[in-house]
Amino acid sequence: MEFLRFLANLRNPVLDAIMGTVTYLGDEIGFMLLAILFFWCVDKRRGYFVLSVGFFGTILNQFLKLVFRIPRPWVKDPSFEIVESAKEGAGGYSFPSGHTQNAAGTFGSLAASAKEKWFRIVSIVLIVLVSFSRMYLGVHTPLDVGVSLLIAAALVLILRPIFVRAEENPKTMYVLIGIMLACSIGYLCYVSFYPFPADVDAHNLESGTKNAYNLLGALLGFAVAYPIEKRYINFDVKGVWWVQILKTVLGLGVVIAVKELLKIPLVPLLGVNLCALVRYFLLVLVAVAVWPLTFPLFNKLAGKK
Repeated sequence: MEFLRFLANLRNPVLDAIMGTVTYLGDEIGFMLLAILFFWCVDKRRGYFVLSVGFFGTILNQFLKLVFRIPRPWVKDPSFEIVESAKEGAGGYSFPSGHTQNAAGTFGSLAASAKEKWFRIVSIVLIVLVSFSRMYLGVHTPLDVGVSLLIAAALVLILRPIFVRAEENPKTMYVLIGIMLACSIGYLCYVSFYPFPADVDAHNLESGTKNAYNLLGALLGFAVAYPIEKRYINFDVKGVWWVQILKTVLGLGVVIAVKELLKIPLVPLLGVNLCALVRYFLLVLVAVAVWPLTFPLFNKLAGKK
């Protein structure tokens, strides 16, 4: 807390705006953007690697939040003030930091599989900036951030050789998907049946439960979409620059529409949690196995030009 107070004394409107923007690189939307960009336009294998690190990291992060139930800095110390604009994106318990986990897992996995030195350097700088932004904004302590960095680094180091092996033995990927599904189901059982103490924060428990359904839906979508893409689609990531931009922008629009617009009809029908499961299932299915079906059409359009 003393370190957070030190950073609070350095705040000014310009830095607040910069850190408030940087921190979105660790947001769910930032993770989706980078993972999908690499998956659709750069390297599918790296895209799958980023997604897998993200899935494992999110399950572990959410589990630890509910195991330790450490309150946010401004809840722990009501006299401490955060950058107000950051509060909306700081739901749930504090430890460990989800944004740091996302950023470190995403950029770390991309850096680990990159050959370009400049790319690795940029990735490390972005990880440091996102981690610092969480403390500068006052939404996480150094412990929250530090543990997330260690978890992300461990996941990248453990999963990287597995993905190398999966290139030679495709069955390895199916085993990995099975393990991720088992972990996700285990986390859902934990939040649903564990006898949490009476003083557990109801809002944070509700947030953790909803995230459990998000994760299970996304992993079920991944388990269905991965073999479809590998066996029947096997799309090519290459394309002229304007085709890459077009298919990415339009595709992200479709994915975000699935994520957000389906809330309107599904919440009244299924409730919040089952709606989340269905939305994230369809989101991953569309991103991995449906939208890529349009890529040959984009390439034909480029050929006509």
